[in-house]
Amino acid sequence: MRAAVFTAAGMPLTVETVPDPTPGPRDLVMKVHACGICGTDLHWTHHTDPSVGWRVLKSGAVLGHEFSGEVVAVGREAHGKWKVGDRVTAQPFIGCGACPECAAGRAYRCTDVTMRAEPELPGAYAEYTRVGADATLRLPEAVGFAEGALVEPLAVGLNAAEKARLGPGDRILIVGGGPVGLAVALWCRFLGARHIAVSDLAPARADRAVEFGATAAIDASREDVASRAAALMGGAPDVVFDCVGVPGSLQLAIDYAPPDARLVVVGLCMAQDVIYPGRALTKELDLTFACLYRKRHFELVLDALARERVDAARLVTDRVDLDGFSDAFEALRKPSDQIKVLLQPQLA
Repeated sequence: MRAAVFTAAGMPLTVETVPDPTPGPRDLVMKVHACGICGTDLHWTHHTDPSVGWRVLKSGAVLGHEFSGEVVAVGREAHGKWKVGDRVTAQPFIGCGACPECAAGRAYRCTDVTMRAEPELPGAYAEYTRVGADATLRLPEAVGFAEGALVEPLAVGLNAAEKARLGPGDRILIVGGGPVGLAVALWCRFLGARHIAVSDLAPARADRAVEFGATAAIDASREDVASRAAALMGGAPDVVFDCVGVPGSLQLAIDYAPPDARLVVVGLCMAQDVIYPGRALTKELDLTFACLYRKRHFELVLDALARERVDAARLVTDRVDLDGFSDAFEALRKPSDQIKVLLQPQLA
């Protein structure tokens, strides 16, 4: 099969022919119909120092963890529940299937987990990929493959919104208008927030947030975010989300938060950072970290999409096939108006 392959940090991905995946006893092989480009993958492919990049990729790695597709092979223990032709999405990691963490739908905490982009589990920047049958979910008839590839980032946003313990009428400030910030905005609106302000250094990205549930946009490049948010929402935020995940963004969120606010860290900062705990302590902030999701978050997202209770299709701003994928991937390293770019290997 063809796949976009990592060769070395700082080098563009190269499209190569690699071995086709084969299913283990409790696995499926999926023909990839759509896979989103994630900022985490951009970061991992740019660094070799684990103190900076958190994870060091091996040459030959294939990334891609936001995907959907069609089952083309079924492991011997998965027959009966799954069949060739099923339209599916899946959590991107494969656990043992028997431990308490796997039973809770958090296989990424399994002591025997296999993470995607490791040599034994290539990702979905490819024509085919292997998934765990226990972590796989059928796409409802009303949910297309493009929306199916959005389930993973939407689940990240839903988990974060739940962590915030939102109450009716809460005022929300979201720092960062990228895909994660927009997913958080969407779910905060769904769960009853009254005011949702999104700030971003790129004004166009902040403005787009209004399409996904935000009630106000803040240009962080020229406005005082905290005072502008309070003016727009009629008071200081009850909850602040850090959806940026770079050194310094957590301290910004602490500075923006008023006393007694809830602060939820969603952006994955993969480098060492410096914060001033005294500022958070004197404000008595309730600091929470939201990482990934449970399987039930995938189920809830799929149900909401199928019932048209959330509209996520507009998150997709571009589509590209494997021939154009490397250029599209590299282009996202620079600021742009793109939200979510999808790889569609079979794009005509």
